[in-house]
Amino acid sequence: MSISGFTSPWWFLLLIVVAAVAVGYALAVRARRRHTMRFTNLELLDRVAPRRPGRVRHVPAVLLVVSLTLLTVALAGPTAEQQVPRNRATVMLVMDTSLSMEATDVEPTRLRAAQDAARSFADGLTPGVNLGLISFAGTATVLVAPTTERAGVVEAIDNLKLAQSTATGEGIFAALQSIESFSAVVGGAEGPPPARIVLMTDGKQTVPQDEYAPRGAYTAAGAAEQKDIPITTISFGTSYGTVEIEGQQVPVEVDDSSMREIARLSGGDFYKAATAEQLRQVYADLGEQIGYETEEVEVSRPWVVLGTLTLLAAAGSSLLIGQRLP
Repeated sequence: MSISGFTSPWWFLLLIVVAAVAVGYALAVRARRRHTMRFTNLELLDRVAPRRPGRVRHVPAVLLVVSLTLLTVALAGPTAEQQVPRNRATVMLVMDTSLSMEATDVEPTRLRAAQDAARSFADGLTPGVNLGLISFAGTATVLVAPTTERAGVVEAIDNLKLAQSTATGEGIFAALQSIESFSAVVGGAEGPPPARIVLMTDGKQTVPQDEYAPRGAYTAAGAAEQKDIPITTISFGTSYGTVEIEGQQVPVEVDDSSMREIARLSGGDFYKAATAEQLRQVYADLGEQIGYETEEVEVSRPWVVLGTLTLLAAAGSSLLIGQRLP
């Protein structure tokens, strides 16, 4: 029954009437007491005026005033902030499939842990969100265009394959193009649905090596910001991960700084996940943020119910105590 505002606050003027009822009742009780005290023969008073149940007799009146107050609040249209499922949104999940994802610093491997978390993310999104999937290594591939059907996305996640190099910028550009194509089809009179990119990678961009190159990650992040499409980045892995390449152990340390910068340039958020459990939690938080939005909704019904129950309690107590309705 939390309240953040009212749709018709002028109904609170009725509280003046409620206050008048309470004051009138108090004056009536006082006048009755003065009238009673005019009897000087107490024995005669006991015979003609039956004993009243003390302060308990005021319970029906108090309950009546409380019920009128509650019903007045209900008439004023109280509102509260509630999380409601989004009925239109577009999310592109961009996943790194470079060879560094084979590292076992996150059990069983970075890729397997990422697949498990991404699968849960896809299954848990609210039905109104259109989800697409892009994988990138040396190049980027749109595996699933934005859709509300989750089966194809989950199947594509399960079938991710590793490849050489890390072209983070290409992954972002591919996501932007996919969002634009989808928005052009479903825009309608309301315009395109709000969109977001979720970028999960474990390493530094290698193709091209300069993030500010025309197809670099920072350039792509700037393009996303211009299109009002924030990028949520997830830096996944540890500083001690290694993979075996041509018989040698090659360190594959995560690059938190570049992921943080991509998020900043695009107006998005940065997350760090060093374990499979942390990655699942990040995706769970994102599912809550992306799948739901905060809206002001009317919450007068609980006040009506409580006010009605209080009114019935007032009537019941009046019959029980005074054998009459208030």
